[in-house]
Amino acid sequence: DVLYKQLAAVRHESPDSADARGLIKKWYDYINQFGQYTLEAFKGLGQMYVDDERFKKNIDQYGEGLAEFMRDAMAIFADSQKE
Repeated sequence: DVLYKQLAAVRHESPDSADARGLIKKWYDYINQFGQYTLEAFKGLGQMYVDDERFKKNIDQYGEGLAEFMRDAMAIFADSQKE
């Protein structure tokens, strides 16, 4: 809940902002406690947050547009780690 709220607070910034990158890194570290997500899987998970209405509704309860913001920030994070 706390991390969703922190992400919602910065969702109007660029998904490439320092705040977004830091929080998405925390999200990546958090979900990797429950499974091993490759960067591609993490990026795909972000897309699922938007494509699957159940995820979108759950995430957007913290702020409208949060699912899209997270998808974009997760993709930027994953791509930046490959370089």
